[in-house]
Amino acid sequence: MNTVNGKVIVVTGGGQGLGAAICRSLAADGATVIATDIKPENLTKIEEEIKGTGGHIESYQMNVADVDNVTEVIDKIIDTFGRIDAVINNAGIDYTLAIDEISNDQFKQVIDVNLVGPFNVSKAVFSHFKANGSGHIVNIASTASKRTWPNASAYHASKWGLLGLSHALHSELRKDKIKVTAVVAGGMQTPFILERFPDTPLNVLQDPKNVADTVKFVLCMPESSVIPEVMVVPMTETSWP
Repeated sequence: MNTVNGKVIVVTGGGQGLGAAICRSLAADGATVIATDIKPENLTKIEEEIKGTGGHIESYQMNVADVDNVTEVIDKIIDTFGRIDAVINNAGIDYTLAIDEISNDQFKQVIDVNLVGPFNVSKAVFSHFKANGSGHIVNIASTASKRTWPNASAYHASKWGLLGLSHALHSELRKDKIKVTAVVAGGMQTPFILERFPDTPLNVLQDPKNVADTVKFVLCMPESSVIPEVMVVPMTETSWP
C-alpha cells in the first residue's frame, strides 16, 4: 500500500471530533494537513496539538456553505502550498427536531453545510485536480444515509443526498483520473453525538480514530484503484443491523 506522506490534504470541519482525528491520522503518516473550520478556536487547538508532536498542519477559517469563501480559501491554499492532493468533506451539523419543530431556516442550514458544502469544495478543487490529472475527494457520509430514525429529517436528507452526490461524482470524474469515495461512518465518540445525547453509552460508539484511519486507508489505495464507498460501524452499532 502507499502512504499519504508528503501529500497536501484539506480537511473541512477539522477542528474537533472526527475532523480532528482525521487530521491527527494523516499528519502522523507525514501529510501536510490543511484544517479548515468555521470556529477558529477549534483550529487553534488542533494546530497546536499536531505541531507539538512534530506534524505538519496549517489552518484556515472557512464556511463550507459560503461558495465565495470556499473559493477564496481553496485558491489561497493552492497559492501557498502549490497543490492540493485530496480534500476530506467532513464538516457537518444537525438539529435534532421533529418536522413541526424545525424551522425552514434550520432545515436549509443543515442542507447547506452537509450537502451544498461538499459540492462547493469539490467544485472549487475540480479544475486543479483535472489539470494535475489526479486528486481525491472523500465525503464523510453516515449510516443516516442508509436508514432513518425520527427527528432527523434534515440530517437524513443531507446525508442521503451526499451519498448520491458522491457516487455521481465518482462516475463523472473518473475520466479525469479523480477519485471520489464516500466513507459511511457509524456512531462515534465525538461531540457531534455526545453533546446532543450525553447519556449515550460509550460502548455503543466507536473511537473516531478508527474512522480516521479508514479515511487514510482509502487515500492510500494504489493509483489504479479506487474505493467508491466503505462503511465503518462499531461492533455494537445500534443504527445498523
